[in-house]
Amino acid sequence: MTKRGKRTNLVHGGTKRSQWGEVSEAIFLTQGFVYDTAEAAEARFIKTGPDEYIYGRYGNPTVAMFEERMALLEGAEDAFATASGMAAVSGALSALLKAGDHVVSARALFGSCLYVLQEILPRFGVEVTFVDGGDLDAWRAAVRPETTLVFFESMSNPTLELVDIEAISAIAHAVGAWVVVDNVFSTPIYSKAIEQGADIVVYSATKHIDGQGRTLGGVILGPRDIIRGKIEPYMKHTGGSMSPFTAWVMLKGLETIDLRVRAQTAGAKAIAEAVDGHAKIQRVIYPGLASHPDYALAQRQMGAGGTMLSIVLGGGKAAAFRFLNALQVFVISNNLGDAKSIATHPATTTHQRLTPEQRAAMGFGDGLVRLSVGIEDPDDLVADILAALDAV
Repeated sequence: MTKRGKRTNLVHGGTKRSQWGEVSEAIFLTQGFVYDTAEAAEARFIKTGPDEYIYGRYGNPTVAMFEERMALLEGAEDAFATASGMAAVSGALSALLKAGDHVVSARALFGSCLYVLQEILPRFGVEVTFVDGGDLDAWRAAVRPETTLVFFESMSNPTLELVDIEAISAIAHAVGAWVVVDNVFSTPIYSKAIEQGADIVVYSATKHIDGQGRTLGGVILGPRDIIRGKIEPYMKHTGGSMSPFTAWVMLKGLETIDLRVRAQTAGAKAIAEAVDGHAKIQRVIYPGLASHPDYALAQRQMGAGGTMLSIVLGGGKAAAFRFLNALQVFVISNNLGDAKSIATHPATTTHQRLTPEQRAAMGFGDGLVRLSVGIEDPDDLVADILAALDAV
């Protein structure tokens, strides 16, 4: 079979079996590797191949299986697995940038991503310009001939605004800039980011890829010359690599991610449709609803609305807290993409370090609750939301 389907690759892609012929992928829990001779050790350090390893921070057979499977899923030439999603974001940016470079970034970002771009990169001489991610004219005005890189979340957290990957890639590539996309909310199941022009795609594997709240991880995907020529040297020398055990957990997560994400998306759409127009909700934000301003873009870019939705309650923080505390099936946490449905109050958790003015500029306030829909029975989730709204 020269071309396999997505689900087949998610189960079998990248598998390397030991001499024992195990069914489940082997976990190579080792920090180093043995060489038959001193000459072999010397040769290995001079040049390593895909199945030649010298140190756990540089590469590992279990981690390599995860990287290959992710590359197959994303349609990328190569991948590098990292210790967390933020290791993927900061590693990709740091590996590609140097003092004097110029970056244009969408303003609506996860708090830690914003911290890297606002606080860390400028310390090392990188200039960053922020724009409204959905305003193509703002991107055109901000991107300059010397711009090195553009960065954005394809779907913003927590306001679920979409950024047009194809259009921004064209703007960036016209001046020779790299396009780096944080694609967590869009998920690798619905992603067409590389096909649409992105050079580098990053994921927090902690989210949908694991999908069961067990481990932290991340992955950087893109052309082989960038992954192995720029990303790998930076990551292996700064220490942000993924552990073999984490890679094994992620491989198990990939086996079911397509089934989970599609079930989660169906549940998210059912909730959005059930509560849209509810008297106690000022606004339902879900890209799978025709009322969402980016609905057409979501259908073209992803083909679906995704697993996340947000609701805006009148009454601010007090109303949001009453709603959250009344939930019975949804759990209160700050993760997302899990098999369990999760409710989050971004203003006091994931985005609490931002000022009220900064959060307002990103398009949300104290009344917004972010909902990550799991794989529970959609009828139970809808009933849970409606009952909690009665407490508001």
